[in-house]
Order: sequence, then structure tokens, then C-alpha cells
Amino acid sequence: MTSTPLVVLENVNKHFGDLHVLRDINMTVNSGEVVVVIGPSGSGKSTLCRTINRLETIGSGTITLDGEPLPAEGRGLAKLRSDVGMVFQSFNLFAHKTVLQNVTLGPTKVLRMGKGEAEARAMELLDRVQIGNQADKYPAQLSGGQQQRVAIARALAMNPKVLLFDEPTSALDPEMVQEVLDVMTDLASEGMTMVVVTHEMGFARRAANRVVFMADGQIVEENTPDEFFTNPRSDRAQDFLSKILTH
Repeated sequence: MTSTPLVVLENVNKHFGDLHVLRDINMTVNSGEVVVVIGPSGSGKSTLCRTINRLETIGSGTITLDGEPLPAEGRGLAKLRSDVGMVFQSFNLFAHKTVLQNVTLGPTKVLRMGKGEAEARAMELLDRVQIGNQADKYPAQLSGGQQQRVAIARALAMNPKVLLFDEPTSALDPEMVQEVLDVMTDLASEGMTMVVVTHEMGFARRAANRVVFMADGQIVEENTPDEFFTNPRSDRAQDFLSKILTH
């Protein structure tokens, strides 16, 4: 199987003031690949994720999507945001809109899709994340796990080339985590290209093609889940895993 590079980061650097949060990041995500980014807090994982759809700008280096450099602003940026779906820690749904309206907003406004088509597509996606029966409710009437599944449906409604997940389960109660991870695992098995920042090691083992381990703004090592979890090569990764896999 030939892999086509979809997202390519080359020598990417990013500072917040004096803090060097991303240091010479080189990373390629191939089409259909699920890359899970893990590492201690403050290692730059979320920032890395946010540079791929330009929620964060970079200081130096290049990021390309499908061979094209990321646009800086204007129309190109709106197009990029539809090509690169994002699911946040905190759902970011519009509180005053129903579930269905939340999912149809992007396709009708950005993709200029007709209302009927957008609603049919939205219902299909809501069914896919097992929440079609909640379409007329408002976000506040849903559990956190349900809201996050709506957020995933909303991202999918734009037909993105790649989906970014920035700690999508860390704001959820433990019993809701699995329902969101199940949806993500299904997407992975269907060949969706995904970059997932998460603390959920079980998901990383099960769904990732590749695990990228970050510490101090750098990619310390990357490997298949099997290799990484059973045989981490770096001291940093060994130390990290020994702390989280003991309980």
C-alpha cells in the first residue's frame, strides 16, 4: 500500500514569548493514518495540534496540507478549516442552536450546501455517532459525552481531509469517555486520517497506526503502538510510561 503524505510539518518552531513550545518538529501524517500524540503536560502536544489548522501560527518552518502550504488568512483559511476538522476538549458547540443546527451550520454557510441536503447529511452523521434521536435538543440538554459526539459529527459534516482531536475526552466524566472513544475507533477503522492528542493509552494501543511521544516541545520518539508500549527506546518515554501504566 503506498502512503500519500497528507500533513507534513518540517522544522516547525513556535515560541510563546521566551518559551520555546515547539522545537524543530518534523512529522508526516499519511492519508488514512491515525497518529496519536502523547506526552507529559506542557510538552507542546496541543500547540502542535493547533498549528495544523492555524489556530496557532508558527515562528519558523513549514506545514503543508495535501502538498499546499497552509494559507495565512482570508478565504484560503476558511477553506483550510473545512479541510482540517477539529474536535476540542470543551466541545465548543453553539448553546443557542439545536444539535441539528450546530451540525448544519458549517455546510450551509461555508460549503454553500442547500438546507435540505445539509440536514440529510447531518442526520446521517448524527446516526453514525449514535445520537440522531437528540437532533432537536440543545447542547445543555445533553451529557458531555453526547455533546462531544455532536462535535465530532459537526467536524465530519465538512468532509474534512483530516480530523484533529485535542484531548477530546479529558473534560468528560469517566463513564462517558468510552462512548466517545468508540466513535473515534470506528472512524479510524473506516480510514479517516486523524491526529489525536490524548491521555487515553488504551485508545492509542487499539486505534493508532503510530504513536508520537513528545516532551519539552520535541518529538522524542515515534513508533507503532506495539513497539512503543512494550519497548520504548528513550529514557523520557520509559519514565512517562512507568508513571501512567502502573495503575
